[in-house]
Amino acid sequence: MVVEATRVLRSSRADVWALVGEPYHLPDWWPSYSGVEPDRRGLAEGARWTVLRGRTPGFLRKPGGRALILLERVRPATELAWLDLAQRIEAGVRLDDEGRDTRATAFVSGPFWRIYAEGARGLPSLAVARLHDLCQTAAEL
Repeated sequence: MVVEATRVLRSSRADVWALVGEPYHLPDWWPSYSGVEPDRRGLAEGARWTVLRGRTPGFLRKPGGRALILLERVRPATELAWLDLAQRIEAGVRLDDEGRDTRATAFVSGPFWRIYAEGARGLPSLAVARLHDLCQTAAEL
């Protein structure tokens, strides 16, 4: 099952990627994480980052705590995708040009029961809303 949400951001793709591609900004726009500790490889395919979970519990996990994500696709200014190893859910964001703006599509992918049990169904909508708010604020400065 794949759940996606798309929104147009009033920023160039390079500017959006500067936010998305910075490891320490992941919790700013991805709603289920409250912190991140990237490994020495940083933003590279195969990197393993430790993430701190938010306060929302899931079916098979307690709120808070640490988890490991594996970066699967890092395509600069185009896509960032990772696999949450504990939840077995792939997640990420794709960026496309929309005139002078950027179309951001956030997604989660995994077994139907896992997406619902872990509360991941709403993550893409929240992620693009957060990206929009962050980019909109920057555009107005």
